[in-house]
Amino acid sequence: MQPVAVESTTLATVAYDSDQAVLEVEFRDRSVYQYFEVPAEVHGAFMIAASKGSYLNRNIRGRFAYIRISPGVSPRV
Repeated sequence: MQPVAVESTTLATVAYDSDQAVLEVEFRDRSVYQYFEVPAEVHGAFMIAASKGSYLNRNIRGRFAYIRISPGVSPRV
């Protein structure tokens, strides 16, 4: 998977493996999630959505199994 930088206030990069139907999303806090069995059409619509964060919340979260593969970076105090 090759991550692609996206314009978003909450997301940093998106990667997609079409052979495995795995969508990987990196948030600005560096946490990374992989969503499974995501159809190519969903990935395509995600990439052209005006708001990536809104699309993720409406069409991906809660609809596909996922794992968190990176915990992100704790903010400095």
